[in-house]
Amino acid sequence: MDKKDQTMNPGQMEIELKEDEATGTYSNLVMITHSPSEFILDFIAVMPGLPKAKVVKRMILTPDHAKRLANALNDNVSRYEKEHGAINSNDKVDMHMYRGPQPEA
Repeated sequence: MDKKDQTMNPGQMEIELKEDEATGTYSNLVMITHSPSEFILDFIAVMPGLPKAKVVKRMILTPDHAKRLANALNDNVSRYEKEHGAINSNDKVDMHMYRGPQPEA
């Protein structure tokens, strides 16, 4: 990319996505805790039949950022549901549903 292609307008920010992060990380459970100064989001991968789950990412946010994230997520869920229909979910997740066949390999 030429230097002239890298010029940015005021208020814009260049965001880099590292190759090892580009594929993402799977999570099907999030545990959230908070203190007066931060929100901690532990993204967890729970696998069927395994008695132990693993935290795959931990994100630590300021309260202000947590609120902006919640608003952005609500906005995106609303737009998703307008396009694809309602997302069926329960407020309470039965962790027993993750008890599947025992792995054999």
